Amino acid sequence: MTTQPAPTLTQTSRPTLNTVALSRWAATASLIGLILLCLAWELVLAPLRPGGSWLALKALPLCIPLAGLLKNRMYTYRWVSLVVWLYFTEGVVRAYSDSAPSSYCALLEVVLCITLFVACIVHIRTRLKHGKANAAGDQASIAL
Repeated sequence: MTTQPAPTLTQTSRPTLNTVALSRWAATASLIGLILLCLAWELVLAPLRPGGSWLALKALPLCIPLAGLLKNRMYTYRWVSLVVWLYFTEGVVRAYSDSAPSSYCALLEVVLCITLFVACIVHIRTRLKHGKANAAGDQASIAL
């Protein structure tokens, strides 16, 4: 009976690293898209008053996690996946209650929020799974 050697870390980590990179890119892109949408929505596309609205300030809290996502900090991915639901809720309410130009922006906000949430969750789960595999490999090498 021939046994095959266990795959090394470099053989098993390639799809994981691609998934991490793709989810990181999707999370960052959707967050930047959400920031730009919030600004454009309230200042140009469908402002409540001519010349813009103070609601454009809702984009400021979204700028805080941008640095953490760009630095690939796990903690940032975790709390952004929770904060994004506030913007999702606003998008759903305004998609239902606002008139045509604003409701389209609200639907786009909902799509961007879902994209950001899914990208954060995939990123977190993949990195945690990859971290457990590394820890198991380290424990096996220590035991030898």
